Amino acid sequence: MSKEKRQIDAQTKVEDEAVSNFREYLRIPSVQPDVNYDSCVTFLKDQAKRLGLSFRVYHVTPRKPIVILTWEGMQPMLPSVLLNSHMDVVPVFPEKWTHPPFSAYKDENGRIYARGSQDMKCVGIQYLEAVHRLRNAGIRLHRTVHISFVPDEEIGGKEGMKKFVHTSEFMELNVGFALDEGMANPTEEFLLFYGERCIWHMHIHCPGSPGHGSLLLPDTAGEKIRVIIDRFMDFRQSELAKLANDPTLDLGDVTTVNLTCLKGGVQSNVVPPELVVVFDIRLAPTVDHDEFEHMVQQWCTEAGPGITVEFEQKCSKVEVTQLDHTNPWWLAFKAACDELKIKLKPQIFPAATDSRYIREVGLPALGFSPMNYTPVLLHDHDEFLSEDVFLKGIEIYEKIIPAIANIPK
Repeated sequence: MSKEKRQIDAQTKVEDEAVSNFREYLRIPSVQPDVNYDSCVTFLKDQAKRLGLSFRVYHVTPRKPIVILTWEGMQPMLPSVLLNSHMDVVPVFPEKWTHPPFSAYKDENGRIYARGSQDMKCVGIQYLEAVHRLRNAGIRLHRTVHISFVPDEEIGGKEGMKKFVHTSEFMELNVGFALDEGMANPTEEFLLFYGERCIWHMHIHCPGSPGHGSLLLPDTAGEKIRVIIDRFMDFRQSELAKLANDPTLDLGDVTTVNLTCLKGGVQSNVVPPELVVVFDIRLAPTVDHDEFEHMVQQWCTEAGPGITVEFEQKCSKVEVTQLDHTNPWWLAFKAACDELKIKLKPQIFPAATDSRYIREVGLPALGFSPMNYTPVLLHDHDEFLSEDVFLKGIEIYEKIIPAIANIPK
């Protein structure tokens, strides 16, 4: 059979309704910046009607809807389960894609190409389809399950989950435990995230003596910024060495430092009155924040007088979710995975998700996207998810959701 014929067959054969719903969701271009979420809300309202779930939309911020679909449990007074996903996706460069990024094109191998196929529209639909199958099978759960679709996670969630967890509407959901996004993994294992590093975006302002570029002026901004950059880069190398020397460590177990911006100067023959260097820092959960900040202040003192530190973002330390006998949600989750004979690899998430806001208000949360044997393509060109992996994920949630929603009081 020719490649062209296989492609035609892949596009025209009858596919699982869950896959069709997934592809329909992917075709909604909810791309940052300035997302119009109206089409997502309409789509999810139709899904709620199809599944027989209650449907609510909250607006903590105008034009930033938070959509909640609810399956009420037999004991609704018990703390509920929250299944969270975000509606927005990151920008695309269409010329770099093999297929249009919002076409949800499916090739002859069942790979579905679209922005959001991994991050994370897949998970939102997998939640819905797993609930659909459970309800069709006549299954009732003890605890209420809320399926949330939130805005703006890809730009920090400041107008989404960050604010929502502090509202009376969120309190009324009576959440006891949450699932959120994870990440694909090329191997057999499924990644499970029980914590995240803290984001610090630091602007180091280095003032100095201005003047003509032909002079050797004392106390220049350039001299100071050199010391600052050296100290941060030396620290970066020490964290790289930790990773290289200890195979049990993953990226989330160390602190990353990256120089992302250099600012200052007016022209090539003028010594500037100030130079600014910007660092993206992700603090590992084991780092003492006060000690780290004191270390940075010491570096600034060593570099010279007048240096100041400005924080663009400074996340507070958030405790990780415990993976031990003290956490019944984890025990139920793990038992369901053991029954399915799937291998979990617990990690600290190297970047940031909305889970941090859930954990920040004292609730346990796990990040899990059931995508093994899948290359990591979130935010990349030609992001795709295989149809088989997507459908297998629904089966996995069919086991996990009842397990965590039937934990006894």
